[in-house]
Amino acid sequence: MVSSASSPSSPDRVLNAGILGATGTVGQRFIVLLAQNPMFRIHSLGASERSSGRQYSQAAKWKMSELMPQEIRDVVVKPCDPTHFEGCDVIFSGLDASVAGDIEKAFMEADFAVFSNAKNYRMVSNVPLCVPVVNTDHYSLIAAQRAHYGMKKGFIVTNSNCSTSGLVVPLKALQDSFGPLKRVIVTTLQAISGAGYPGVASLDILDNIVPLISGEEPKMEAEVLKILGGLNDSATACAPLPDLKVSATCNRVPVVDGHTECVNVEFSGTPPSIDDVKKCLREFTCEAQAIGCYSAPKQVMVVTEEEDRPQPRLDRNAGEGMAVTVGRIRECPAFHVRFTLLVHNTVLGAAGASILNAEYAAKKGFI
Repeated sequence: MVSSASSPSSPDRVLNAGILGATGTVGQRFIVLLAQNPMFRIHSLGASERSSGRQYSQAAKWKMSELMPQEIRDVVVKPCDPTHFEGCDVIFSGLDASVAGDIEKAFMEADFAVFSNAKNYRMVSNVPLCVPVVNTDHYSLIAAQRAHYGMKKGFIVTNSNCSTSGLVVPLKALQDSFGPLKRVIVTTLQAISGAGYPGVASLDILDNIVPLISGEEPKMEAEVLKILGGLNDSATACAPLPDLKVSATCNRVPVVDGHTECVNVEFSGTPPSIDDVKKCLREFTCEAQAIGCYSAPKQVMVVTEEEDRPQPRLDRNAGEGMAVTVGRIRECPAFHVRFTLLVHNTVLGAAGASILNAEYAAKKGFI
């Protein structure tokens, strides 16, 4: 077993970060966000055999609207093997699920703290599936995970599917304020960046909506229950909500960034007034804000009163992409309340969530 992770950090130390899948669209978003983040220094970049050994500017087809950071251009890309990441304090994985499982496990077994954007370990009972503005209490699972695998410092924390990340934020606020939820129906209008690069063929998406994103609906339905649930009595496994029913319908639409979701909610008990719902969402806070995490948004949810908002082009960058915008909050004749939300799918829905997860872990002494 390779043991190359650095010693535990103080909350104020700059952490050396490695990025797996660095040439892909999620990896590129990691680079953009980490280059601006004072808590991290980009130390190592990993990618496939095709890219390793080449300078990053030659290996990556840059697709971000922001310029490639100058300090990254000449960095030589490494194979995604723990032996090549000595000196890293934290590993961010933007790997595709087809290869992420074995690689992420190898890094965890080499005693690295791994923050994964892939689906492979999300539903493992002792792995935190964490949207960092919602359920950081699930970090209590790390002790059980380390004990299970015999690790001293290594662990895996995953963030959710990009569409799940937006949905659970208002649901968490409503559940905490008004008690258990009974049923949720969500219809998504998901941006093409969520499909990666090269993504959806232009002839399929231009002038069109594709009413299928393979595997997306069951992922949303299961992840919501785990994220909004608790832990078992021994804090060794997640305890997903047993009674909440979630029904998702997912569509791909010709928008570059920003997932829009139309949500209907039924409460188990007496429903709140619409004014109380708005107040609850506006005032919702999270622990990551309280402990001063750099990427935590000033406002977790932006509640808009404009009747035609949120819109992807206008609202996706709320809170630097880390806030969820909620609008069209109104009574529902079939359920109790309905609303429309917008989440930036590659920031809070992907790389941004992993980075805030790592900030939280560092502040709380897990790294």
